[in-house]
Amino acid sequence: MANYPLRIRFKKTGLMKYISHLDLLRLFQRASRRAGLPLSLTEGFNPHPKMKIEPALKLGVESCDLKTEVVLAEKISPDKIKAKLKKELPDGIEITEVF
Repeated sequence: MANYPLRIRFKKTGLMKYISHLDLLRLFQRASRRAGLPLSLTEGFNPHPKMKIEPALKLGVESCDLKTEVVLAEKISPDKIKAKLKKELPDGIEITEVF
């Protein structure tokens, strides 16, 4: 199966500054699944989406330049991904760029 790496740049502001790093990762995993993105999964006993968020911030810190790396199983245009994820993410998480 082919892997298509993707980078998403986003902002975490407002009440979302109180979400922990692990909860933010789970939020992106769930939003990606609800958006219908074909996520590439790890191999093993308990597969999960190949995804990471950098940098890890302390609780209560806002940022306008966070990055997440996602690996997709199919190639999709960045504009479609941005539109689909925007519908699924809560207020305080804003996608600025998909590349």
